[in-house]
Amino acid sequence: MLRASLPLAAATALVLAVTACGSGPSAPSPVPSASSRRPSAPREAPSERPTAMDIRVTLDGRPVAATLNDSPAARDLASLLPLTLDLEDFHGTERIGYPPRRLTTDEAPEPAAAQAGDIAYFAPWGNLALFYEDGPSASADLLILGHIDADPGRLAGAERITIVAAS
Repeated sequence: MLRASLPLAAATALVLAVTACGSGPSAPSPVPSASSRRPSAPREAPSERPTAMDIRVTLDGRPVAATLNDSPAARDLASLLPLTLDLEDFHGTERIGYPPRRLTTDEAPEPAAAQAGDIAYFAPWGNLALFYEDGPSASADLLILGHIDADPGRLAGAERITIVAAS
């Protein structure tokens, strides 16, 4: 009888050891980040990735979820809030609007190509851009400020955006 229970005891100990290793505090559960919403590769190393700032956005009076990154240009945009801009189409890929003043381009991140849903700042013209299609190749003149979680069709038809600080 003792011989028969030894394999059972060994198997039980093995199961407990494996279970304990997988559920301990050394195995943190993944936390979704703002950049995990899109299927693209990260633009920056995890230690350099800016922290997201929540904002409240309405497109044509209807709310949408959105965040700004923690870049100097995004913080400068946040200093202008609340902000309402009329939007117009540009190049069949984005809706653009003009904030009341130019944003800082100090410490701009590495250039990245805009993707659908990105909120960006085009420095030469001083305009905000809401991309409803993926943009052209990366450019040092285009600073990605954040992301709007809205259907591309809704972004494509937007005529007015209101951005306020999240409370």
